[in-house]
Amino acid sequence: PDPGEDQRGEGDASTATEGQSGSQAVWLSNAEGERVPGEEEEDTDSMDGSGLYSLNEEGEQDGEGGRRERVKERDAVKRAARKRNRPSGGTAHHSSSSEVEEEEEEEEQEEEDEQAMDVWLGAELRDLGRPSWRAVPSLRLREIGRGSHQFVRRVCGARGLVQRLELQGRLERHTGCVNTLHFNPSGTRLASGSDDLRVVVWDWARRRAELEFDSGHKSNVFQAKFLPHSGDSTLAMCARDGQIRVAELSAMQRCKNTKRVAQHKGAAHKLALEPDSPCCFLSAGEDAVVFGIDLRLDRPANKLVVVKEGDKKVGLYTIFVNPVNTHHFAVGGRDQYVRIYDQRKINENDNNGVLKKFCPSHLVSSESKTNITCLLYSHDGTELLTSYNDEDIYLFDSSHSDGADYCRRYKGHRNNATVKGVNFYGPSSEFVISGSDCGHIYLWDKVSACIVQFMEGDRGGVVNCLEPHPHLPGLATSGLDHDVKLWAPTAENPTGLKGLKDVMKKNKRERDEDTVRHGDQYDTQLLWFLMRHMRNRRSQRVSGTHHNTVRGVYARARPIYEFWIRF
Repeated sequence: PDPGEDQRGEGDASTATEGQSGSQAVWLSNAEGERVPGEEEEDTDSMDGSGLYSLNEEGEQDGEGGRRERVKERDAVKRAARKRNRPSGGTAHHSSSSEVEEEEEEEEQEEEDEQAMDVWLGAELRDLGRPSWRAVPSLRLREIGRGSHQFVRRVCGARGLVQRLELQGRLERHTGCVNTLHFNPSGTRLASGSDDLRVVVWDWARRRAELEFDSGHKSNVFQAKFLPHSGDSTLAMCARDGQIRVAELSAMQRCKNTKRVAQHKGAAHKLALEPDSPCCFLSAGEDAVVFGIDLRLDRPANKLVVVKEGDKKVGLYTIFVNPVNTHHFAVGGRDQYVRIYDQRKINENDNNGVLKKFCPSHLVSSESKTNITCLLYSHDGTELLTSYNDEDIYLFDSSHSDGADYCRRYKGHRNNATVKGVNFYGPSSEFVISGSDCGHIYLWDKVSACIVQFMEGDRGGVVNCLEPHPHLPGLATSGLDHDVKLWAPTAENPTGLKGLKDVMKKNKRERDEDTVRHGDQYDTQLLWFLMRHMRNRRSQRVSGTHHNTVRGVYARARPIYEFWIRF
């Protein structure tokens, strides 16, 4: 333990022990006098924050005499106060006994719903362990030459720095929604693609565009990626028009040409790079086809598999190659299953060529129309992270057998309005990061599933793309706004997660309401198209002014969508 760790005041000690048994969580008081969960006293060496809302399981349950009892007592006090404030029986405005009973029933139902929401948010969480990296001891060891080769990796995966992420600046050049971000292997350049059909290569450190060119696509650019070991001279791109194109860049900061190398019969959302190959990559489209592309061949595209469930094709939104075993790749799309294939063993007559499938057990027989919007492997290929449309984020062990259930579940965000991305953060995949329809960026500790960072990321209301820097503790994000945002751990104090619980509850309620309202008919792709269309029309009318936000566009697009649903 660090010096001073056991020097808490008597008040802190009593708070930490009240209603707790074996848990590191404590209960703090907020400005309204309510009890809210937090952590132990700040450890200055670890750069870890205090008073964080970790939603751990012990904090939610807190023993029989703990939090639930305090909530009941508080609610009882509120009910008593409301009764005292009601007019007496002799007044002209006196309420009947039946009305009073109805009000009390409504209040009790609200309290039960609130308690059920708290239980749901706190379920499946583990204790947020102590930080593995401490600033002062690590700096002292580096000064004397010990562990210096691991210093940067440990810093990039440090919770204390994640909790200090804040907005550093914006890269502004595009005139449409920015759908894709990708750092080159060295981390010196950042490529972005947009609905304006253009691709920009940024010197992000100087915040200037080094190269801008027309992608050659006819519709929204969904991905633009530097091919590894190509000297940053080759960019692979895909788009809503289904084309897979390759751009050849020169050292003179210009684009030599772009050429089409494959064509899907539906939108192509994602590309999957092979980590050590400058000429081979995969593409997946809504036509359910996976292409293997080798730029050394005269006919680069080779159809690897048509993804099916039984006899029905499954349109694809995402694909990723295992970084350790590059013969394996995973796909996800318009159903609830993660499918893993081995390029060497694809036989469509044998289980449709699938090596194994994963799905959360409660979604296997679900009647809801659940889609996978994004998936990816961890840094060592042992884990698969999957984000579901209007559901949660799930972590699978890629070594488990066919049909295995998830290992971790990450809650709180909302993934409904767009095809939203998810990513790992940290050199050893220490954190999970996702955008949300509420406009915020969420970072979860991977092991405990507790939220450790919560940032407002997009004024337009939706954050879609999150790209961690390959070697530094920072990231780039984009969404419905027309800019790219850069984040770095420069905040003086760690996050307080202000407003997190209310936003999480709001996201859950909206998700439940949409599920009840639309059921199986809910087509998020149409809503996405309408939002983008309305967004672009408004941008043209205001000619670049920012007085009106996209929130108005949401309000206008949604009734159109609901009108279409009825007919």
